[in-house]
Amino acid sequence: MPRATSGAAHRNKVRQVLGRAKGYSASRGKKYKAAKEQVAHSMAYAYRDRRVRKRDFRRLWITRINAAARIHGLSYNRFISGLKVAEIDIDRKVLADIAVRDPAAFGKLVDAARGALEAQ
Repeated sequence: MPRATSGAAHRNKVRQVLGRAKGYSASRGKKYKAAKEQVAHSMAYAYRDRRVRKRDFRRLWITRINAAARIHGLSYNRFISGLKVAEIDIDRKVLADIAVRDPAAFGKLVDAARGALEAQ
């Protein structure tokens, strides 16, 4: 039986791939074979980078917290350790947001962490 290249299933697959490749430059957005390869790579990059984005944001939050804590004379490590001793459970995302938007409140958290470290 010969291979069907103009059937409905094939047409739908081509349309789906070219739809996903819309906006790609040159033949990657126009020709099926090139588009198929590029879409496969793009999907792999998207899958990988959804995980990488989580790492990147955590690094950003830690950098912001460290900068704000050092303004108050405490390193990031000592600050987080002091919060744990003081039993203040705030995740890094919220801490970074407080550090950027409300420095006065962040200063109170630093004082609480410093006090817990000294009492220990």
